[in-house]
Amino acid sequence: MPPLRVAITGASGLLGSTLVTHLRGEGHRAISLVRRTPGVDEVRWDPTGAWDASPLEGVDAVVHLAGEGIAEGRWTTQRKAAIASSRIGGTRALVTALAKLRTPPRVLVSASAMGIYGDRGEIALDESTSPGNDWLSEVATGWEVEALAAKSFGARVVLTRFGLLLSPDGGALAKMLLPFRMGVGGHLGSGHQWMSWITLRDTARVIAAALTDDRYAGPINVCTPTPVTNREFTRILGRVLRRPTLFPVPALALKALFGEMAEATILASQRMTPARLHSLGFRWEDPDLEGALRTLLP
Repeated sequence: MPPLRVAITGASGLLGSTLVTHLRGEGHRAISLVRRTPGVDEVRWDPTGAWDASPLEGVDAVVHLAGEGIAEGRWTTQRKAAIASSRIGGTRALVTALAKLRTPPRVLVSASAMGIYGDRGEIALDESTSPGNDWLSEVATGWEVEALAAKSFGARVVLTRFGLLLSPDGGALAKMLLPFRMGVGGHLGSGHQWMSWITLRDTARVIAAALTDDRYAGPINVCTPTPVTNREFTRILGRVLRRPTLFPVPALALKALFGEMAEATILASQRMTPARLHSLGFRWEDPDLEGALRTLLP
């Protein structure tokens, strides 16, 4: 198919920068939506309110990745307000502006997250599973509702519910590397909580497929078919790094340090299964955790 013009929020982030490189490698034009004065292949947007999207006239698709990080310390009242506003309000501002275009984009791929399911223990979670009932689930649900409003102008909306994105350059894995390399790594809490994961390059491939394949629509669990418990993840990471993993971190210590954030993220169990990706015939380049870590951490 001919190259697409794709606008991307959060293009400078860990996933966004990987996606930009991937799309350009496939011959597409990636346009970054930024909050500062725009440069080449950039358009200014405002996630806090009204903004003029006319420079995006004729854009084929939009990928919406912008949002405050959820795992950056305790969730104070102010922090929770910023997280919710950046996701719910930011998505509303984006969709409202796109709806005013003479020719709105045909596709909106909007980030979501496995946090929508809440802490579900051993339950296998596919895209038909109902949302959880904690605060993070409520935020993710509101986030998706705002994205689905783009159907009003005819867009095909894809809700990418990301698992843990593995990269040594940022996110959870990057934070683990120093203690593990020092030989003081260990499982978190009981270690029985499930971790659904995927590499950045496979994530970029999912998004690229969602842009060009009309079968992608609605919620999609973006993860591998091989989730692991935190104990398994710890053991495999230690083996790859050739370091012992004898220093577990008690749940009480994590709750004392991070409060509600620890319970909703670090200690929460989300055993996602990528049912939709399976049905769509997606093929992972990194389906196995140990193989993925050995590729990422040579």
